[in-house]
Amino acid sequence: MRNYPLYLLFFGCLIGGQLLSSPLFAQNGNRPFVVVLDAGHGGKDTGNRGNGYYEKHIALNITKAIGKQLEKTGTMKVLYTRQDDRFIELKNRAKIANEADADLFVSIHCDAFTSPKAYGAGTFVLGLHRNKDNFRIAQKENSVIFLEDDYETTYDGFDPNNPESVISLVLMQEAYLGQSIEAASTIQKSFVTNLNRKDRTVKQAGFLVLRETYMPSVLVEVGFLTNKKEGEYLNSKRGQQEMANTIAKAILNYKKQLDASVRSKEAVLPPPPPTKEPLVNPPKEAKKKTTKKGIVYRVQIAASSKSLPLTKANFKGLNELSKIKSDRLYRYYYGETTRYKTAQKLKEKAVNQGYEHAFIVAFKAGKKIDLQTAISQE
Repeated sequence: MRNYPLYLLFFGCLIGGQLLSSPLFAQNGNRPFVVVLDAGHGGKDTGNRGNGYYEKHIALNITKAIGKQLEKTGTMKVLYTRQDDRFIELKNRAKIANEADADLFVSIHCDAFTSPKAYGAGTFVLGLHRNKDNFRIAQKENSVIFLEDDYETTYDGFDPNNPESVISLVLMQEAYLGQSIEAASTIQKSFVTNLNRKDRTVKQAGFLVLRETYMPSVLVEVGFLTNKKEGEYLNSKRGQQEMANTIAKAILNYKKQLDASVRSKEAVLPPPPPTKEPLVNPPKEAKKKTTKKGIVYRVQIAASSKSLPLTKANFKGLNELSKIKSDRLYRYYYGETTRYKTAQKLKEKAVNQGYEHAFIVAFKAGKKIDLQTAISQE
């Protein structure tokens, strides 16, 4: 059996072709709703060149226009994986979203097909390929790793041309799959309702860019550049703005639906008791008082729908451990400190121990807060 990373083995899978239920992710009232927008391709990776157009430019223009619409609301914090024509490795796109502790990750792309007749916008979440077309799309988007240095080691032997490689991907996003599908469905419905686009429905496929994000994640194919009429539309300012407006509207609707579900749930259920477990072998600094602002930092090393004992054997030898349960999702943390510089050292140690995607999280009065806000208050 292949030795997958421990955090990968935490997650469940698809059983009998049915989606396992996933938790509802409530928003912390002390922080904004964070959206990371990912413009596919860039730099030496042009994306597809259907009818002579550049997917990388179209994806970037639409992505930036989505961000402008969301920023106008004043209710969201928008981050980008790229804002110019540069090459960003797939692993770093997920890293940006994880370090921002984002609530939603949306990756924008343009499709291509051998037949110029194919058209319409589609949305995807991470999952097993249901047919050859889904595999083809994922294969196209994943092939960018061949442009990266040492990709065999970075992606643990993942082969974009082997359908079996996707099985390892599915395990990573099990805890977020339900919310990912809700977000994708909202975007797909917006395409049909607002732009009268052909409904290509929400599909599952094995996209590397979605593999290691610790939040609901969606990949959007806005249309086919290989279709002459659609390619011309997507390459136009009008087409890009209309697509951006439609996706932005869908993201706002998704957040409204999420907020409404949380309020409804809170109205029925009493607030749960604290579920944070004490640190195992806590570092000396963890026993000190917090800063004047009451802020502490921890390094998140994993997230899982299952509770694991906080033992060194389960966490690659790390022993300054804690976990917090949010709904049905357990988040595992290494260390605790009142200084950001110390937290950076803790993160470096976690990475060296094998938690490549570890990131720092700030807390105040037991609640998660924006990291940059915490740093500015030290």
